[in-house]
Amino acid sequence: MAEADPWRHMASAPKNGNRILVTIRPSEQGVAEVDLAYWSKGDQFGAEGWRASDSSPGRIVQYADTELKCWMPMPSANLGRSSMPPPWEGDDEEQLDGSGI
Repeated sequence: MAEADPWRHMASAPKNGNRILVTIRPSEQGVAEVDLAYWSKGDQFGAEGWRASDSSPGRIVQYADTELKCWMPMPSANLGRSSMPPPWEGDDEEQLDGSGI
């Protein structure tokens, strides 16, 4: 299997409704993890922003911009949730996209 695309800064994430992988920052609710998300323009069920792909009307899981650390495109292979890449473990965003060099 080909190596997955590297993690990228959230500022470059596509806001066109396509599903992407995101690293959720660690918090008092738990450790960092990877989720499948998309940008929603907002509708009668919730405001504009990042939503988990398993959201449904009445049960919207929406992420604040500060909760998401980085993103990567969906892998091209048919991978199950158990095959998702590990969350980004770097110290901060300056390490992403080579901006810390």
